[in-house]
Formats: sequence, structure tokens, C-alpha cells
Amino acid sequence: MIREAALSLLVLTCASAPVEAGAAPAPQTEADAYTRYELLTPGSGKFRILYEVTATTPGVRVYDNPIRRGSVASEERVTDLATGRPLEHETVSADAARADGVEGDAADAYLRVTLARPVPADGGGGRILIDKTYEDPKSYRVEAGGEIVFDRPLGIKRNSVILPPGYELVACNFPSQILQEPDGRLKISFWNVSPAEAPLKLRARPSPTRIAPPAAATAALDERAHQTRDIVYDLQQPETHAFSLYHDYTETRAGSDHYVNVVREGSTVRDPGGRDLDTGERLTPEVLKGEAITRAGVSEPDLTVTPRTEVVVFHYPTVPPGGSKRLRMSETYVDPERYRVVDGELVWHRSFGRAHDVIILPAGWALSASTIPATVSTDTDGRVRLAFTNGRPDEIDTIVVAHRSR
Repeated sequence: MIREAALSLLVLTCASAPVEAGAAPAPQTEADAYTRYELLTPGSGKFRILYEVTATTPGVRVYDNPIRRGSVASEERVTDLATGRPLEHETVSADAARADGVEGDAADAYLRVTLARPVPADGGGGRILIDKTYEDPKSYRVEAGGEIVFDRPLGIKRNSVILPPGYELVACNFPSQILQEPDGRLKISFWNVSPAEAPLKLRARPSPTRIAPPAAATAALDERAHQTRDIVYDLQQPETHAFSLYHDYTETRAGSDHYVNVVREGSTVRDPGGRDLDTGERLTPEVLKGEAITRAGVSEPDLTVTPRTEVVVFHYPTVPPGGSKRLRMSETYVDPERYRVVDGELVWHRSFGRAHDVIILPAGWALSASTIPATVSTDTDGRVRLAFTNGRPDEIDTIVVAHRSR
């Protein structure tokens, strides 16, 4: 999958599909990793881990998850996120994992998962949830005075830590959202945008007062690190004002069978397409405008239909109970207001509401300026790529300027 470029989340440390005898196994890739740590009874040294990850090497049938050194794993369960069904798994040695394609020396043992289906080519993935309990008193301990400490370097970029019931946060050394679970437990959540591990250290203490469930004002707050929408803008030559894009989205609502994308006013849309990334199947899109939207029965909570309103509706098989779908929708837009040439320079001005967005400059253009911090890389074809990660629950107003390099 081109998700390393699109999401800057690619990690080359999981298992690969079987290979011919004597051939080196393909290094395995993964994407979209998110970890939830639930701290269990203080003094036990135990915490529950719920790890969501997507195996992305085409054709892969197994995925190896390292069992961290110094931790004792138990109560392991694995679920296929597309169907909600359990998956077979076993513990294997590091040598067995390397034979599967694991690179490096991350662990002495691995949890090998058999995927529900081969990973589709061209950006597909095998999405799984690993649920396990770790015992690691060095990482999770009680100190003098009854304070609990969770002190653990985290290599995964998106994480949350849930405090035990009745505990209040005293300190957190990494910029994080502080939210509440429905039962009142505190959640510390963050997206690590640096290339290094997050040296996370939390301290909490028993609360002298009862911690109530979240109030209405905070119950609806969204955990940014767990959002599933990502978008990639592929800019064509600026004189055309055109750019192709694709956005990936996970639909979890049982019974859902379509997705509505509203075209921004001032833009025109063409060439819509889509895929189910779990299976590789193509989606069926249709473009509707004005009264055609109402006649088709299309409605969304924030959609107000006027004669100028235009939407793209992507149809897909119904989401099963307990399952979900990872969808990719693609379109080409023309937007002379937000993408243009000014005094011979390319100017892109657009606000991003998603947590992660990527812009790929057209061939022959080099970066001059970006008003919002970005990770910059160069593709194999020489095109410059900017990746924006916004861990806050707001939009970022982004201006990118480029000049001709040849």
C-alpha cells in the first residue's frame, strides 16, 4: 500500500506471505496503527492492550506482532475488523517471525496471526484488533504516597492510556488530549508527530472525590488520535487548477451502505471512483446535484440541499453487525480559487479538517514555503510530498507555495 507516503505511518516490522524455497521473504509493512492501554488494578503491574493495525504487504496471509521484552503476555484474542470474527493465532519464535519477513530484532517471541483473507493489491490491507494483557511492573508501578506511574516509551504514533477507576491525572510529559470514558475513567490520548518514540510518563493518584461520568459538554468530544479519515492531494500542473485526491475512511455503522461526499462550493468534480480496501472490490459512485439529491433520498446531518449543491455518493455492500469497512474514495477537482498561479509561483490555499493530510506537488515544482509545519519527502519520481498531521480537533488553514525547478 502507498500508505507510508500517504500517512507517514508505515512500519517495516510484521509478517509476510509464504515465498518460494530459497527466496528471501518480502519485508512486511503495516499502517494505521493505534494502541489503547487500559491500566488495571494498581500494584498488579498489569495493563490491557488493544492494538489496531493493518497488514499492508500484498498477498500477505500472516502478521507477526512482537511480544515486548520484559513483558509477560496473556489473555490474547485477535479479531478481523472487517467482519468482527475471531482469528487464529499462535506464539512463535523470533527466528520463525524472521522467516515470515520480520526485519530487525524487536522481540524474542511474536504473536503470529492468520489473516481472514490475503491482503489486496494496490493499497489494500488486512485490518485486525489484537487484545492482550501485559504484566510489566517496571512500566506500570505504584510509588511512595500511592501514586501510580505509567512510564513506557511508545513507538506507535497514535496512543491512548486509560487510568484506573477513581484516579486523577497528576502529570503527563507528552502533549495530550485529556478526555473521559463513559464510565468516568480519564483517557490520555495523543498523536506523536516526531520521528522518535514518545517517552511517555504519566502520574496519577486516587481522587479524594468521586469522578463522575462525563458531562454533556465533554461527552461528545472526539479523540483525535483514533480518527480514521486520511486524505492525499495529487496536484496537477497549476495552470489547470486541477488536483486528484483520494481519502480513506473506516465505516463502523452496522447497516450503512453508502458514503456521501459534498463538493465544496467553487469546485467542480469529475472521475469519481472507489474501492473497498479490505477486499479490493470496486465501489459504484454517482454524482448528484440539486433536486437530484433529494429525489435519490440522500440525506446527511449537515447537508443542506440547494440548486447548487453537488455530492458524490459511493455505494458499497452493507456493513455487517460487529464489522466495519475501510473505504477509499477518489475524485478529481478543479478549484481556481484555492489552487492557482500567482506571479509565476504555484499557490495552494486550503483548510484541512482531518488529522492527517498529504499534498504531492506536480512534476517540475519545488517547495518555497509552507505556513503549517509538515514532514517533507521526495517520491521516487522526484515529486515533493508534504505530510501534515494535526493532533488537535480543529482545522488548519494551509498555504503552500512552490517554484519551478526545471
